[in-house]
Amino acid sequence: MKKDYDKLWTLFKSMFVLSACTFGGGFVIVSLMKKKYVEELKWLEEDEMLDVTAITQSAPGPLPVNASVIIGYRIAGVAGSLTAVLGTILPPMIIISIISLFYEQFRTNRYIAAALQVMRAGVAAVIFDVAINLAGNVLKTRRMLYIIMMFTAFIAAYLLDVSAMLVILTCLGIGLADLAVSLRKKRGVTV
Repeated sequence: MKKDYDKLWTLFKSMFVLSACTFGGGFVIVSLMKKKYVEELKWLEEDEMLDVTAITQSAPGPLPVNASVIIGYRIAGVAGSLTAVLGTILPPMIIISIISLFYEQFRTNRYIAAALQVMRAGVAAVIFDVAINLAGNVLKTRRMLYIIMMFTAFIAAYLLDVSAMLVILTCLGIGLADLAVSLRKKRGVTV
């Protein structure tokens, strides 16, 4: 029983710290979650974290909260989900509440404006790191379908300005069709 509480406490603390120290949105915290839960604590496998990333991007709502629900559930069930979500949402709620009290001073302070500008460069680097890691993991599969889908999705979203939701849903449809074909082949049914 104590072990369960220790795991939940570790989950809450790590989510709280990650959420409190993360600037720049969901992709940043997802990469930090990967480092914490895959590399440091070894609670998740690399493939599981990739699945979490894909699901959180596809689901409505903020990425960090979506990831917290899944990671928390995977680690400690419903109690883990609730604990992880609480650890994730408390820091922004506290920080935004404080900032709202002093909004006018923050808005006009040139030091804070400069600090935020500098932090954008760091955020861009972390997001780039996530993109490179995700692309590397797709390349490691050596599945031509996935590799072609990755490059096609990039071209569609970045160069052709196709809606990200349309790209995600199209990839989901192709992935489900690929799964259906694979399952039929395993059963010995020809398509």
